[in-house]
Amino acid sequence: MEKKDVSQDKGIYGQWHGISYAVNENGDYELTSTAGWEPANVANRQVWNLVQHEIEDVLNRVKNNELSPIAYHTVRCLMDVKILSRYIGFSRFTVRRHFKPHIFKRLDPAILERYARIFGITVEQLQEAPK
Repeated sequence: MEKKDVSQDKGIYGQWHGISYAVNENGDYELTSTAGWEPANVANRQVWNLVQHEIEDVLNRVKNNELSPIAYHTVRCLMDVKILSRYIGFSRFTVRRHFKPHIFKRLDPAILERYARIFGITVEQLQEAPK
């Protein structure tokens, strides 16, 4: 694709630009910026809609006291149990136990601090029910 033909369909990037390879006037490949490409924009919007739906679902389960706030922040930070268990240094079984509200309420402050640090929030924010 020639540099002048690189798609500039605005989409999920917003004010940012992606990078792609294109052929310049000399026939050499070089990096060029792109505002987006409509097929990729459609796919990205669909994925973000799914993510948003999952976040809302987990948030409702936290509000209904079915899951702890750790579950909400895990999804909010685009993690799953496997990734979170690697970051926190606990087994997946243990992390799943911490998703249970009655277990979460009894967690040691040092453990809450570790979770809060991973999610980039304070312990108080972790303990509050998300809004």
